[in-house]
Order: sequence, then C-alpha cells, then structure tokens
Amino acid sequence: MPEKLSQDALATLFTEARTHNGWLAQPVDDALLLQVWDIARMGPTSANCSPLRVVFVKSAAAKARLKPMLMEGNVEKTLSAPVVAIFGQDSRFFELLPRLFPHTDARPWFDGPGKEDVARITAFRNGTLQCAYFMLAARALGLDCGPMSGFDNAAVDREFFPDGRVKSNFLCNLGHGDPARLFPRSPRLEFAEACQVL
Repeated sequence: MPEKLSQDALATLFTEARTHNGWLAQPVDDALLLQVWDIARMGPTSANCSPLRVVFVKSAAAKARLKPMLMEGNVEKTLSAPVVAIFGQDSRFFELLPRLFPHTDARPWFDGPGKEDVARITAFRNGTLQCAYFMLAARALGLDCGPMSGFDNAAVDREFFPDGRVKSNFLCNLGHGDPARLFPRSPRLEFAEACQVL
C-alpha cells in the first residue's frame, strides 16, 4: 500500500496549483522536459496504448508559426511562456501495440473496418489522461502550467502534425509562473454537488 503524500506535496500538485497566465523570464531546459516526460509516460493507459504526442514550441520561429492560430486573448500569455506544449493524440496508436502491449494481440481491438470510433475515442481519452499525468509531473519537478483551449485545432494540426496522424487536443504553457499575474482562485464544486455514493 503506498504511503500518503505529504501536505506539501499535495499542495504542489493540487491544492495550491494554479493555471498561470503570466511568466517569469526563466528558461526551461530541454533536459527538464525530458525528465517530465520520463515520469509522465509511466502513468497507466488502457492496453498501455500511450497515444500522447507532444510538440514543445520554444523558439521564436516556432512561436511565430503558432501565433496566427491562437485566439486573441491567448496570444500574449502563450508567446511569453518559455515553452508551449502542443498535446495531441496519435490516431494510429495501435500500430505500436505489439511493442507496448506484447502479451496479447491487441491491435485488432482498434484497427480494421468498423473500429474507427473505438480507436478515436480510445486515443482521445487516454491521450487526455496522459496530458494530466504530464502536468502533474511538470508541477512535481518545479514547473508551472497554463493549460488552455482557445486555438484553431485544424490549423495547428496542419502546421505541426502535417502527416495527419496526430490530432491536437489542447495547449499547455510551461515555465515559472508570475504570481502577480494570477487571477483569484475560482470556486470548486462540493462533494455533494458533483458526487454520489450508491
């Protein structure tokens, strides 16, 4: 049985974690992104399908490519972030299942006539789950996150995933957040409003 995390750890991951809209001028090293990935990739997915694919937008040239695809209200906070992660899911994830899930032939569960919806839903669900793992890993290693929608998915897919195989899900700005740019924390639903025990 795993031990409970400390209150400090829970604060880092959840209770004090915030969506950041402004960033300090501190770079994020590629080695840190690799560390985040190495932790996040260990989170479970169904049939270990692991559909998450990430493009890290860091350079001025790459940010210039992304800028026209952002809603106006998201431009400044995105372009000022040290890193913008484009999270997407591989629509052909099942091609890697012989390596990722070797103890049975799982590819036919998702590949073939009539399986398109199952594959699409599986990729989206598990890719989104992996995005959450990634953000928790980033926070655990000292980064702040600013996940967001508010961009043209189709245009991002054409520009950053041109083979058509990967479909963008959402963006996540990464870096060291500026506490002065945080909004007041918004309320959350209480247990009784959102949960049932049957």
